[in-house]
Amino acid sequence: MPITSRARDLGLYLDGTPGPLNAITDVPGVHVGMTTIIEDRPRLGRSKPVRTGVTAILPHADAHDPVPVWAGVHRFNGNGEMTGTHWIADGGYFMGPVILTNTHGVGIAHHAATGWMIDRYAGYFNGPEHVWAMPVVAETYDGVLNDINARPITAAHVRDAIAGARGGPVAEGNVGGGTGMICYQFKGGTGTASRRVATGGKTYTVACLVQANHGMRDWLTIDGVPVGRHLPLDGPAGIDRETGSIIGVIATDLPLAPHQLQRVARRGVLGIARGGTIGGNGSGDLFLAFSTANPMPMPARAAAIRFFEMLNDNELDAGFAAAVQCVEEAVVNAMIAARDMGGTEWDTGTIRAIDHLALQECLRRFGRLGQSHS
Repeated sequence: MPITSRARDLGLYLDGTPGPLNAITDVPGVHVGMTTIIEDRPRLGRSKPVRTGVTAILPHADAHDPVPVWAGVHRFNGNGEMTGTHWIADGGYFMGPVILTNTHGVGIAHHAATGWMIDRYAGYFNGPEHVWAMPVVAETYDGVLNDINARPITAAHVRDAIAGARGGPVAEGNVGGGTGMICYQFKGGTGTASRRVATGGKTYTVACLVQANHGMRDWLTIDGVPVGRHLPLDGPAGIDRETGSIIGVIATDLPLAPHQLQRVARRGVLGIARGGTIGGNGSGDLFLAFSTANPMPMPARAAAIRFFEMLNDNELDAGFAAAVQCVEEAVVNAMIAARDMGGTEWDTGTIRAIDHLALQECLRRFGRLGQSHS
């Protein structure tokens, strides 16, 4: 799918200064790949179409040896899954790809990502040490638009997403793991954004990719404007209460320690709160933050004493602000890039994408269009 419209294309300028791509791939070494599956006709013996996919994020994409990344996680509302988080909380790092897909695809995604890691890093996994793979796999529920119980995701889909990971612009909307997702009762999906951060005489990047599948229409707020109250529901909601979720993956090249990255992950909640969500009971709101700084070998091959750079905690506020800002904009980008989905004879109706002209008019009435806050 080609790159589509984004918030700034419509004249919407949110807080902060984005990187050149305004994407998670602005962080050096981070690549993104996707597999998108759209079958508007049900499979044999099934009653619903298939609309789902896989998103793969590779922190050190070009490394041929395993390179762990320092990381932190935050669970705002736990009605969801993100694997590997217990070890991230205790060990402070993970190794391998981050995979986003639908709720019933977590098992096969974990299996496939583990197999890819064993193949990619064969010298490590076939070496003398007793080692293991623990990829990060996260999900949101796409069962309104997708035959989730058919479990259409295969190991090949996951490996194709990993193999296709590249730098450069990132497709948004109805792509990858976000293919069948719904956000504020508009069509949602995959979104990304980035921010530049200057500290210590250097410029760094904080960026994120979200799989946005959360919120109710009346809650939606964009740039402080309660647009959800002014954009009526013009199609079936699919749900009458929040049963969605959001996964936010925040990447940076700031030299941060695990406790700092946990704090950055926590700020992702403020990013979605700016969009209006309350984090409903049925929503899994999960955030992962990682840093590509301080590359290191796996512990089994590391020296007994380690040394690494760490940002002074007193300098963290700029990074916190960047995390909030890029999560907020990534959700908006996901909705603006999305397109209508559903409407076949096998669907209960069509999930409409947000109307660009109506959104612009609403923001213009509140004086929030075409004004940069940077």
